Amino acid sequence: MAAVEAGVDRAAAALIAAQRDDGHWVFELEADATIPAEYLLLRHYLGEPEDLALEAKVGRYLRRIQNGDGGWPLFHGGAMDLSATVKAYFALKLIGDDGDAPHMARARAAVLAAGGAEAANVFTRIQLALYGAGPWAAVPEMPVEMILLPRWFPIHLSKMSYWARTVIVPLLVLMALRPRARNPRGTHVDELYRSKEPAPIASRAAGTGRLWTEGFLVLDKLLKGVRPFWPAGLRRRAIDRCVAWTRERLNGEDGLGAIYPAMANAVMMYDALGYPPDHPDRAIARASVEKLLVLDPEDGTDEIYCQPCVSPVWDTALAAHALMEAGGDAAEARAAKGLAWLKPLQVLDVKGDWAEQRPDVRPGGWAFQYRNDHYPDLDDTAVVAMAMDRARGRIVPGDGQDQAIARGREWVEGMQSRNGGWGAFDADNMAEYLNNIPFADHGALLDPPTVDVTARCISMLAQLGEPAESPRMRAALAYLAREQEADGSWFGRWGVNYVYGTWSALCALNAAGVDPREPIVRRAVAWLEAIQNPDGGWGEDCDSYALDRTGHRPAPSTASQTAWALIGLMAAGEVDGAAVQRGIGWLMRHQGTDGLWPQEHFTGGGFPRVFYLRYHGYPRYFPLWAMARYRNLKRGNARRVMVGM
Repeated sequence: MAAVEAGVDRAAAALIAAQRDDGHWVFELEADATIPAEYLLLRHYLGEPEDLALEAKVGRYLRRIQNGDGGWPLFHGGAMDLSATVKAYFALKLIGDDGDAPHMARARAAVLAAGGAEAANVFTRIQLALYGAGPWAAVPEMPVEMILLPRWFPIHLSKMSYWARTVIVPLLVLMALRPRARNPRGTHVDELYRSKEPAPIASRAAGTGRLWTEGFLVLDKLLKGVRPFWPAGLRRRAIDRCVAWTRERLNGEDGLGAIYPAMANAVMMYDALGYPPDHPDRAIARASVEKLLVLDPEDGTDEIYCQPCVSPVWDTALAAHALMEAGGDAAEARAAKGLAWLKPLQVLDVKGDWAEQRPDVRPGGWAFQYRNDHYPDLDDTAVVAMAMDRARGRIVPGDGQDQAIARGREWVEGMQSRNGGWGAFDADNMAEYLNNIPFADHGALLDPPTVDVTARCISMLAQLGEPAESPRMRAALAYLAREQEADGSWFGRWGVNYVYGTWSALCALNAAGVDPREPIVRRAVAWLEAIQNPDGGWGEDCDSYALDRTGHRPAPSTASQTAWALIGLMAAGEVDGAAVQRGIGWLMRHQGTDGLWPQEHFTGGGFPRVFYLRYHGYPRYFPLWAMARYRNLKRGNARRVMVGM
């Protein structure tokens, strides 16, 4: 226990050292090659003044993460992804890499072996078409006039996820106008094509149906046929509506939707409409993109990359939880400072897109980023509210948090979906037929309820005193029970994957007072014990999101996934179990003298099978949390975890 205590102290000191002066934490949020490549493509699309030093640093980043087979993966150690490789190759060629250089030749061979650029996904086809490097005929038709459709229409923006909405609206204008990139160096990638004929679109969406798909393909052909005949006045009105929609949600320098693809599309939309660079809307949209750059990576490399978004609210709330678990005056004072930073970021005066489904619910959530008032999310809100509840009356005055917690709880309660679960940003966002439209090949058009977000909401409600017998809790717990896999695990939407989902669910069941001897808990415990690696840690590969849903894919142990498994097992009453002892041993052996755990593997979920995330903060606060909880339970008089997560 002395060694565990020393490890907790080192980890807490490292986390405290990373806190910003104003009280918040924000760590790098890294995705695959796609976002940095698209950033370079955006600069050349706009024909902006050359910044050779910046280009060189982004180029070094892209070359470093290239696979040995020549392609670029979607996650560390993953297989080559065709679309990511096409974009990375194009970006490197734009900044001057010789097409005959060995790394470029390998990339080109990998693209051609995988079917050529004509087989890339829809968003890559659009990027190529904007450069004149691919045909618009290969892109599914999405008429800009869809912005004018009534809400009852089967294909409507309100039926799509928040991220799809913010990406699509400015993209509709681009697809209507079909502008051409300035491309000042005249770069093209004809050599990446095997054929001039568009390849069929391969969907990565789950649950597609043949009849739906064929029906939407027929609709796509009809829309392509009538494209030249859309009335000009109607088109102009639709474009104006898209511009107004975007302006309302522009979100200052935090950007449209606070995510890179939407922000970049907004900039290109303004450019296509003839807005000069100094126009206020275009200027602030362009500035928002620059704020995503990591100019000084923590690993000390002389590189630059672009993040898909930033995660300060999420990082700060989770860091506060970990430090409160660690305890001690210094750690708790820093947690209190973080919570004070979070409090004014609660969205209390903006009814965002979520109000389409819940117009009578008052706002009260927190967003993931610094600002994203139209799009707070349930996961962040639940985690922040639980942290504030843990702190009130102990490390912060109770009355300082009461109203914030109450409003957060009220919003969470109002956002429960009909099936008992919670989605991330919207309620009842379950129009699954939309996954069959050709444009939705990425399989991420919707935001349905998920186990991990539902579990977090259950944990919050239970921690705040909601009885398990209340109608909303009965519905939520029934949802969790239905979603348990046959092997005892739960699917994790926003973290990789079954380890993440199972940790979340076990915390919720414990918070709700479910007896750890119940079969629903015992099956999950048995599963976690069964997949523990021989070295005592836990790991799971991103390929566990494969469409065949065959379950957990083993991978080398990681600090964050080991911590999740441990926190889940301890929530199930297993603190004295052999699996927990071995897992704590793994964390102790792999902690550096600086208090940190190395972790290159991606354990965050963006969109299953399409987009994954490496949260640089995860190996900083989750292992600390797990070790501190182990110490607290072993030294305490009770073995039950008394908080929601």
